[in-house]
Amino acid sequence: MTALFTNPLPIPVLGFCAYSGTGKTTLLKQLIPLLNQRGLRLAVIKHAHHNFDVDIPGKDSFEMRKAGAKQVLVASNMRWALMTEDPLDDDPQLQHLLRQIEVDKVDIVLVEGFKKLALPKIELHRAAHNKPLIHIHDDNIVAIACCDETTVPASLTRLDLNNVAQIADFVQHYQQNWQATVINLPVDASKAAKIDDTANNKNGISVSQGVAAVLAQITPTNHPEVVDLIDIDNHVLAQDIISEINVPQQTNSAMDGYAFAFNSIANAPLKVVAEVLAGHHYPNILQDGEAVRIMTGATVPQGADTIQAIELANEQNQKLILLEKDKIIKGQHVRLAGEDIAQGQVALAAGTRLGAAELGLMASLGFHRLPVFKRPIVAVFSTGDEVSQPGDQLKANCIYDANRYTILSMAKKLGCQVIDLGIIDDNEQTLTNTLIDAGTKADIVISSGGVSVGNADYIKMALANVGNTHFWRINMRPGRPLAVGNINQSLFFGLPGNPVAVMVAFLQFVQPAIRKMAGEANWLPQFIPAIASQPLRSKTGRTEFLRGIYTLGPDGKIHVSTTGAQGSGMLSSMVNANCLIVIGDDHDTIPAGGSVFIQPFADLL
Repeated sequence: MTALFTNPLPIPVLGFCAYSGTGKTTLLKQLIPLLNQRGLRLAVIKHAHHNFDVDIPGKDSFEMRKAGAKQVLVASNMRWALMTEDPLDDDPQLQHLLRQIEVDKVDIVLVEGFKKLALPKIELHRAAHNKPLIHIHDDNIVAIACCDETTVPASLTRLDLNNVAQIADFVQHYQQNWQATVINLPVDASKAAKIDDTANNKNGISVSQGVAAVLAQITPTNHPEVVDLIDIDNHVLAQDIISEINVPQQTNSAMDGYAFAFNSIANAPLKVVAEVLAGHHYPNILQDGEAVRIMTGATVPQGADTIQAIELANEQNQKLILLEKDKIIKGQHVRLAGEDIAQGQVALAAGTRLGAAELGLMASLGFHRLPVFKRPIVAVFSTGDEVSQPGDQLKANCIYDANRYTILSMAKKLGCQVIDLGIIDDNEQTLTNTLIDAGTKADIVISSGGVSVGNADYIKMALANVGNTHFWRINMRPGRPLAVGNINQSLFFGLPGNPVAVMVAFLQFVQPAIRKMAGEANWLPQFIPAIASQPLRSKTGRTEFLRGIYTLGPDGKIHVSTTGAQGSGMLSSMVNANCLIVIGDDHDTIPAGGSVFIQPFADLL
């Protein structure tokens, strides 16, 4: 069984695996010079199963490491080497080791060992050793270098273990034709097939097709308005904001300490000639051998280029003694003018949603009003004779209206102006009148319930009276019944009646529509790879959205499990979750330990 492996580098990684004694090292010693002659720049990672040293006892680097240095880097004009003490309970992580490679100087990484990882590998096999073939249990074997007696399946490339030139040909061809793995997201509107005839899509369309169709209906707002900073939170910026000043405006101190010229260190003790507080400056040019006491944020005087922290200096009678002088670095603790944002630089780009950090940045640049796009107006109502208003007495055979409140909350978090139309009776004429009224007031109209195929589901009939329907079935769970259409210039979403399905459908379809309409032209949903902590089931041809809980595991990777029962009416499953586990329509099951994508709730829920 192989373990998950993801190549973190923009160059190919090719392994050599075999049982002990087959001759991996011997082959590599012959292969490396041959590939070098062909112009290939190689890095090699070898997995050792025991303690080892790469420097010699008695040498300075060896003694420093044994004395307790975590890392020792030895360098000359010929080579450099980094020795790291990193005791582990298990084998080292190949991904971590690969990140130490200088990829701008290497064309391919050859790996000896790590045969349990799911990385592309050449298997070495000698029939005389009577060892089983590794490829039988490892789908990542790309070729077998073997002797004449070994039987190789037609699906694998056979190489002569004793023909190093032939193996070099294979490695060179592999390097020249290697392409980085393309990540296929579970929902990707940019790659969705066009819907040619929605009337004939009775079996439903994919989530990606649905999102693409929704976005095609949206024209981003082009009505900017200037709003005071205090009232601007969660608006979208309408134009690039150019900084009129440097940030920081002056070169200043990053901490309380003493400022001096680095070249003055040899003249210590230094003479303290002044104290500079934040908001003030030293009017003279600091001379060689002089220093000023300086506070955090205060302007660094002319003639000074270095600051020593106050706790690493002793001052008596205006004489300054610097401690740990050999560790002082020129320019330390000095924040240069404009190092954060330079005058004339774009500080924030148009299309940026303005949150706390963005508003703080704008205030730090002196802006008190900004051009922003007009907020989209969203009208929301629920349907159904069985739905009761919270606060009223619950009638027999009825339920309280939860959907309207979740929709209103998510729309508000996206910065929309909301119109609450309440609960509308299951009546075609009443719904028709409601849609007409909502279409004159709002950019987007959202209902919940009444879009299935029941006898009392009147939304589609009412929509036909005042507008049109683009599609109404999505191959997803939960949320298959979903009506999308238009009422004059307004976009209409008829969301399902089940509470979880409402939230999932809003996240996947309504959210991107609102963001594009609000001016976030470059926004994309966030999908993060994770490892499934349990087997997950879906159905090929359908996108599955499971409620999940993701955590950071002891291996430094994100792991995710479901919240338990996944009924589309179970709001508690959303309360307990912090993400959706998204299984694309090309999968039916994800095994425990398999890779899956999650969609965190952080933005809206």
